[in-house]
Formats: sequence, C-alpha cells, structure tokens
Amino acid sequence: MNLNLKNPIIFFDLETTGTNISSDRIVEISYLKLSPNGIEESKTMRINPECHIPEQSSAVHGIFDKDVENCPTFKTVAKTVAADFEGCDLAGYNSNRFDIPLLAEEFLRAEVDIDLMKHKFIDVQVIFHKMEQRTLSAAYMFYCDKNLEDAHTASADTAATYEVLKAQLERYPNLENDVDFLSKYTSFNNNADFAGRIIYNDKHEEIFNFGKYKGQKVEDVLKKDTGYYGWMMQGDFPLYTKKVLTNIKIRSCAKHNV
Repeated sequence: MNLNLKNPIIFFDLETTGTNISSDRIVEISYLKLSPNGIEESKTMRINPECHIPEQSSAVHGIFDKDVENCPTFKTVAKTVAADFEGCDLAGYNSNRFDIPLLAEEFLRAEVDIDLMKHKFIDVQVIFHKMEQRTLSAAYMFYCDKNLEDAHTASADTAATYEVLKAQLERYPNLENDVDFLSKYTSFNNNADFAGRIIYNDKHEEIFNFGKYKGQKVEDVLKKDTGYYGWMMQGDFPLYTKKVLTNIKIRSCAKHNV
C-alpha cells in the first residue's frame, strides 16, 4: 500500500545520549523522505554531541565517543536538517513523546528558527499501542512478519517504522490513509508545548498542567505570581516549554499595554 500524501512526509529516528529531552543530545539522525510523486530519499548522519555518551546508551545503539569524535555537531548541520524538514509532515515511532521534543530542543540550542509544532505528526507507536500494545521489534514481526535486524540503529528503525505504518493501514479498515486523520489519531492532544507542561483548556487558553498552579491560566498566574516566570526560566524545563511561556508573557504584556 502506498501512503496517500498531500505533502512530503519524513519518517525519522534519533539515537541519543539518553532519554532526557532537556539535557540529552543527538548522536545519530536518520530520515526517509517520501514525496507525493513516490520519490523516496534517505539520509543518515552521525552527530558529535559534544559530551560523553554514557555506556548504558552506547549499549543500546552501539555508538561510542570514538565513533562520533570527528563527526559534525548538530549546530553545523541544523540548517540543512531544517531545510529538509520544511513543508513536510513528520512520522516516527514514539516520536511525539521523545524524538520531536528532543529535536526541537536541539534546533533551539542551534538557534535555528523552525517551529515543529506547525507540522503534522504521525506516531506509529500510538497506533500500535492503541491496537495491539507491543514494542517496535514486535510490531515489525507482527505486522510485517520480519525480524528487525540492527534494531536501535536509526536507519533500521526508520525504515521499519515506515513499513509498519503501511501494514497498519492495510490491517485496520478504520484507519484512513490520510495524513490529517493519522495526525489527529496519534496527536499530542491539547499540548501547547511538547512536554505537556502547558496545555489548552476547552476555550483554547493555555493552562499549567503541573505543580501548584495546575489547571490555572498561565496569563493569570504570571500576573499574580510575578516570580513564577523567572523560576521556570531558571529551572530544568525544556527550552521549548520556556519559549512557549515567554511567548505567552510577551502576548499578555502587549495586550495589557494596548
């Protein structure tokens, strides 16, 4: 089955120094770009994270410090990656919770202006978990009847994710072969940021989703607790969360100064 595409779609996967989206770094990125005309292009890049790759992470993906010491940093390739991703829908496996938030952090650190929230996302893991409750290797066997060789290498995981999505569309008649549908089906729900620290209420107003102000409007909290903004900006929150918070603060100030 071929995907029904209006825009190009990129299947991508990251291998990283760890699982903390605020502090960990990319060591490998692989992506497979499909155009509506059927053309497929793939790219895999090893990245120097400019820090030590913990042994427990290397044990998973097989990438060690010596493997990336002469590779480019993400900052040097960020504009190329952003150009490749521009105008494309995005897909991955567990990408909504991990790959997209971490990639957004790397773009912000590299000072590259790309807002991933403007893209449509398909998370193949969400479809899998809603339908079958398995892991990627099991999904590949279940849907494609194949063993996933070289699991936890970015290129193998990327290609497997693409194959799994096509097989899912063939297996489940209630899934529409349409990126808009699949994006909504596997969406971030009502997140204003990737980490879900700030979400939208039923009036599409930003509210905090954690801590002592959980459920309260961000604008109201920033007005009544003037130190809360500074506390969050100094805290261990993702850069994208801080960007969303800052945008709300600027918007609120502009509105009250009119």
